[in-house]
Amino acid sequence: MTTTFHRHWRDVPESGWRWPNFSPAEIACRGTGKLLINAPALDKLQALRDRLGKPLIVRSAYRSPEHNRAVGGATRSKHLDGTAFDIAMANHDPVAFEAAAREVGFLGFAFYPRSGFMHIDLGPARSWGEPFPVRATAIAAETPPAREVLAECRTMKGGASGLPEPVLHASPQRATEAAEGPDRDLAGPHPDAKDYPVARRKSRTHAHRG
Repeated sequence: MTTTFHRHWRDVPESGWRWPNFSPAEIACRGTGKLLINAPALDKLQALRDRLGKPLIVRSAYRSPEHNRAVGGATRSKHLDGTAFDIAMANHDPVAFEAAAREVGFLGFAFYPRSGFMHIDLGPARSWGEPFPVRATAIAAETPPAREVLAECRTMKGGASGLPEPVLHASPQRATEAAEGPDRDLAGPHPDAKDYPVARRKSRTHAHRG
């Protein structure tokens, strides 16, 4: 059996989780805490982590149907099957990351440079979005040990709600769009395909008269 469903990621037994660099909370639905474990997809994700040798920051993985509707996801989104992952590019060279992902078996790719993440899934083979700009310098090597398992931080514990929350510095509405905006997996790019930029706060300077 390649898929297992849990009503909440906290219900996953330790013996049922074999991916050492990821936690159930990281893969679970951000809106409901539900988790569909797709073993072949997670095996490829772990293989990608091993190949790259550095943490993968998962911004979105499984989505429950109700949460996928809430964020405006494609009706046949691969996130519903647990075979898609949105990975932050903050600590990766996008070119090297894409090449490694293809080598381990990922076939679908979407590029969101303005939001800083890449969508990868098990296929069918296709790609969409705006390519990442070429970086002038390579990503610096990380100091070991690098711990990407986020279960110990408040984000993965989910605060008061008990649900995992994305780490985004924006309003709740824009944060959801940035982390889990409609990927339009099989329906083409979203009509507002601006990569769901995170809202910027405007600062005000107050002059003090003596």
